[in-house]
Amino acid sequence: MNYVYILRCKDNTLYTGWTVDIDNRLKVHNSGKGAKYTRGRLPVKLEYFEKYDSKKEATKREYNIKKLTRRKKEMIINEFKSKNKI
Repeated sequence: MNYVYILRCKDNTLYTGWTVDIDNRLKVHNSGKGAKYTRGRLPVKLEYFEKYDSKKEATKREYNIKKLTRRKKEMIINEFKSKNKI
């Protein structure tokens, strides 16, 4: 399984990425060994994720999310949270 995810950083910025192991990736980010962007903005919190069968689908979606405005990303997060009762 491949995942696209959005993290909320300590400074309230959003980071989008993809992984095959979402739990481990979150641990790596919070250990300070994840993406350079998140290292100085710890801790990070998982706000949103989607599942995909292929890496190609996941990376395409990651790219599309990264192009969205912050407002649209917040809308995606809010819809996800209300749908999943988070």
